[in-house]
Amino acid sequence: EMCRAAVLSLRMATMAPSFFGNDARMQAGMPSMPLHHAQGGPGDVQSRVEQPREQRFSPYANNGGTCLAVAGDDFCIVAADSRLSQGYSIMSRTTSKISQLTDQCCIASSGCNSDQVTLHKLLKFRIKMYRHQHEKMMSAPAVGQMLATTLYGRRFFPYYTFNVVGGLDEKGEGCVFSYDAIGCFERLKYTASGTGQALIEPFLDNLVAYKNTDNKPTVSRSAEETLELVKDIFASAGERDIYTGDFVDIYVIKKDGTTYEQFALKKD
Repeated sequence: EMCRAAVLSLRMATMAPSFFGNDARMQAGMPSMPLHHAQGGPGDVQSRVEQPREQRFSPYANNGGTCLAVAGDDFCIVAADSRLSQGYSIMSRTTSKISQLTDQCCIASSGCNSDQVTLHKLLKFRIKMYRHQHEKMMSAPAVGQMLATTLYGRRFFPYYTFNVVGGLDEKGEGCVFSYDAIGCFERLKYTASGTGQALIEPFLDNLVAYKNTDNKPTVSRSAEETLELVKDIFASAGERDIYTGDFVDIYVIKKDGTTYEQFALKKD
């Protein structure tokens, strides 16, 4: 019985001092252990037990940028800046966010650059397969519907892109499609996405849709006038949004073809 009591006393003494204290260890002839204080200070002794560390990982990153599309009676303009950012760092000044999918359809995407590149490559592949199988080019509304089903098919692990599709429909009229990250979309006359969306949308509401104004023009704006308006809008957004800048890639889609133009913005 005396041996069992000695063993039990030794086991209790070797346990954490927060339960039995250093007195039990001293009675057993063992050195005392330093106590860990709840509130740290310069003279406090750190605990010998390593504290748990929290690790986080996100597969997504918002690389900034702004995209825009405006549809006219017989044309469509798709534009996006070329700045690629990560936090407060500019990773690239010449990264295009626009891909020309067909002769009369373009897509512009903001958000995660890696997802944007992957999505654009997938869409080009599917359009090429459609052309081989049906021996005709896919129309802009068909491209818009295909993009919606593609995004919805990845809704549980979506592409972190906010897309704008612009082009001409079967009647030769301009059409613009706006999307969220999982494929919900609608056809509009104009739209914007990206970090400068909140700055650009009021311009478009006032100068394209003529909302909240009585001075509505009787003649529709031409492609050349709309092009100058797009340049002014991006110049204004670049003054306020640090993720929008450097250059603007502009595609003007008409019935006789698509033209490309690059417009310089401020570099800071």
